[in-house]
Amino acid sequence: MAGWWLSDLWSSPNGQVMVVSWLVWVIVSITLHELAHGWTAVKLGDDTPIRSGHMTWNPLVHMGPYSLIVLLLLGIAWGAMPVDPSRLRGKHADTLVTIAGPLMNLALGLITLFLLIFWLPLAEGQIISAVNIQDPLKSNLQIFLGTGALLNFVLMLFNLLPVPPLDGGRILMNLWTPFRNLMLSENGQWFGFGIFILFFVFGADILFGLSNAFVFGISDLFQHLLFPNLNN
Repeated sequence: MAGWWLSDLWSSPNGQVMVVSWLVWVIVSITLHELAHGWTAVKLGDDTPIRSGHMTWNPLVHMGPYSLIVLLLLGIAWGAMPVDPSRLRGKHADTLVTIAGPLMNLALGLITLFLLIFWLPLAEGQIISAVNIQDPLKSNLQIFLGTGALLNFVLMLFNLLPVPPLDGGRILMNLWTPFRNLMLSENGQWFGFGIFILFFVFGADILFGLSNAFVFGISDLFQHLLFPNLNN
């Protein structure tokens, strides 16, 4: 029988580093995801994120206590950024605000993937010969960077799923009128909620599998091409 995810992961090899990495990256990634929505909304004329006090680095404001409790209990969390679409300037302003969150996760994923590729070669002196970084720092930071890259690609893909209340669902509502009419119909919310649950239950493993294959496949490929003598 599966136990509490924190205790199970904590007792696994490198479990303490993995727990800390996961908690830090979930909080940082969701906070920056929501701030990206807010920054774009403010840029496009809506000061609701400012007036509501959400333009802050405080994760409690973006995630709230319930999200943080669920993070500790289940390892997952969510966030929110108040935006008033009626105050935005431009025909596609709401779509730009919505897509800013997943784009932030894409940027974080690419940055951490880049750092992951070059961390081990740097630690083993293949980039700067005078540098020689030993464990546990070498392996701990590798786990930290790998977790950050994996999580942010998962968050990007998950949020782009075309299902309300995810960002992808809102983007599709903005771009495809029949879908918008369906979601705004009397039973539209229940329909969207049902699809969301199906995606969440049956699609999570697929998203993690795709992201894992991409992150560590790309990392191994570039390390092999650029640093063939690397000990990994």
